[in-house]
Amino acid sequence: MMLKWFWLSAFVVVFDQVTKYWVTDSLYLFQSIPIMPSLNLVLVHNTGAAFSFLSDAGGWQRWFFAVLAIVVSIVIIVWITRLKQHELRLAIALSLVLGGAIGNVWDRIAHGYVIDFIDVYYGGWHWPAFNVADSAICIGAVLLIIDALFNKEAQPQADK
Repeated sequence: MMLKWFWLSAFVVVFDQVTKYWVTDSLYLFQSIPIMPSLNLVLVHNTGAAFSFLSDAGGWQRWFFAVLAIVVSIVIIVWITRLKQHELRLAIALSLVLGGAIGNVWDRIAHGYVIDFIDVYYGGWHWPAFNVADSAICIGAVLLIIDALFNKEAQPQADK
């Protein structure tokens, strides 16, 4: 069993919540602080999903996305517990996605929105603000794709 990877999920949740607390305590809503070229800290409340999808939907999306994240988290927990010892990349990927999902669902349940604060931009174009949990989910998703593409054991073997 790959239960030993739950420490990574826990680390993501704690780091995510600590950074969100720090930003919420240090900035007021929509305040932007330049950190370096193309990077600002900005406090944003996202009531929608990724890229603020459905953020103006009237409130039902809070519970929809919370329940969806909880269901996905349960599926990932079961999946992780069934991994084999050699499925290291998959365990890391799933643990990152799990930690990110829990970090964001925590916000959604506690506040009714997800706290975002990383603003990456180029010229006048700004990527939608995001947070540590979002970053962990993205890194985990990339690792899942890499695992699916390059894991030779998972590939079906052609008949000879």
